[in-house]
Amino acid sequence: MRKNKNTISQAMGFILLFGLVSLFSDMTHEGAASIRGTYFTLLGASAGMIGFISGLGELIGYSMRYVFGKVADKTQKYWTLTIVGYVLDVAAVPALALVGGDYGWFWACALLVIQRMGKAIKKPAKDTIMSFAASQEGIGKSFGIQEVLDQIGAFAGPVLLYLVMLFKTEGTTFQIYSKCFAILAIPGAITLILLLVTKHKFPNPENFEPTPKEYVPFKLKKEFILYIAGISLFAFGFMDYSLVIMHVSRTYTDLATGLAKTSSLVNTGTIPLLYAGAMLIDAISALLFGLLYDRKGVKALVWSTIISAPFSVFVFWGRSVPAVLFGVALWGVGMGAQESILKAAVTSMVPKTSRATGYGIFEFCFGIFWFLGSWLLGVLYDRSIPLMIVVSVVTQLAAIPLYMCSAKCRHEEMEP
Repeated sequence: MRKNKNTISQAMGFILLFGLVSLFSDMTHEGAASIRGTYFTLLGASAGMIGFISGLGELIGYSMRYVFGKVADKTQKYWTLTIVGYVLDVAAVPALALVGGDYGWFWACALLVIQRMGKAIKKPAKDTIMSFAASQEGIGKSFGIQEVLDQIGAFAGPVLLYLVMLFKTEGTTFQIYSKCFAILAIPGAITLILLLVTKHKFPNPENFEPTPKEYVPFKLKKEFILYIAGISLFAFGFMDYSLVIMHVSRTYTDLATGLAKTSSLVNTGTIPLLYAGAMLIDAISALLFGLLYDRKGVKALVWSTIISAPFSVFVFWGRSVPAVLFGVALWGVGMGAQESILKAAVTSMVPKTSRATGYGIFEFCFGIFWFLGSWLLGVLYDRSIPLMIVVSVVTQLAAIPLYMCSAKCRHEEMEP
């Protein structure tokens, strides 16, 4: 019993240390994300080019995760893939400070694709490593803790750049932005140092979870197929935040008076605070629903979906500040669920020896359908906002029966 307690303590130590790696990593690339669009414009990229490259980067980043998940399972080189991925991920960000000249936008776009490729390489291996320790401390709780630390970094990165811009008033706008990307080399370096420290302290995290006596190859079981179908529907209806922020900052026509009005949420300070608030809700809900998943299983997934699904009604149909704030809060709940219980469920369904492949399929399907859904919902936004809201809500809620069928299949399979 003493040995078991020590193992659990070691597992939580690993989860917290690995969570700090995620914190500084998110600080680096989320900080970059907050100013990257404007920086690309300063370099001469058109709006169409920025949209195309951003979409291409996401497509590559998600589609390649299945490939690298298979590689991770086949080679068992989880740490190697994680480290290589992190190096590409965090090094590509401060390198943006070095681009410039006539073709600066081209090199900046290339670095964005490299950064996304780094995420594709590391993500399945990283989540698999986390799952080994999570199996000892509670799967939902462990991924929830990691998401809390992630969101602290996602909040701190943009705030760091805000402070840099506040105090650096000399030079052109381009020079100030370049300085911001250079500053992000600091959390980037801390990320890599903490990653190497974690690897040194925990060289074999797979030891946290007992290995099956026989190798269990990955099989597309019915429960997993139903689950992937469910998360794909959820992702399709759960639009990207960029569409949310575009809506609340636009000018609209008041139906009663016919006069043009601008959302009262829009000013220099409110937009970042709105996103920061969503990230705070994200962090809290990730931990709460993660703990709930360890107790109630798939019911936690059902409840989180029911709560978050109507966010678009309040954000896009509401005209008052409280309605929009409530909608953004519901969006944050959905984000928190994505990063904790959706991953936790994969850990529960896929054997240890082929889990990276399972995570690769999960990330691939989720990313592709989120991309397609955000694209379609963006098109519908320009044509019919009520129709967009209906599609968003219905497709998310349609995931619930699939979650429940998946849980039923798993329960039947476990029965003697």
